Amino acid sequence: MSQHAGLLTSRASHGVQAEDPEGERLFFVLGAVLAGLAILIGAFGAHALRGHVSADRYDDFVTGARYHLPQALGLFAVSRAAVKWPGRAVAAAGWLFVAGLVLVSGSLYLLGVAGKRWLGAVTPVGGLAFIVGWALLARQVWSAGRVARTTG
Repeated sequence: MSQHAGLLTSRASHGVQAEDPEGERLFFVLGAVLAGLAILIGAFGAHALRGHVSADRYDDFVTGARYHLPQALGLFAVSRAAVKWPGRAVAAAGWLFVAGLVLVSGSLYLLGVAGKRWLGAVTPVGGLAFIVGWALLARQVWSAGRVARTTG
């Protein structure tokens, strides 16, 4: 038996799947990339925008940054849940976080940079995606825990 096969057998016998559950690595990587972008975009706003756009537009940009990092970090929770409490709701929550981040933070960033007021109408749709994503994640974790207690 090769060294790798032995490692996989050992991992599987300890309740750890040999392959990554669907979404675990994807949502972890998305979370890491989007968190890094949050820092980069926040620094851009602080150094390149402040003093060059109106206070209202700067505030819009900062609000986008305020929502960006926590939602990016939420993808790490999705990555963990994909392993511990897998289900379609976990993946749906992850994609809703990504969509919400693009819609909320993206629209507020563009509003801050370009000043197009109509972009403000997009932001609440992203907020709804955040809310539904967190609700789905909570429901999946809660229901998976209940199933484990009743069947275990």
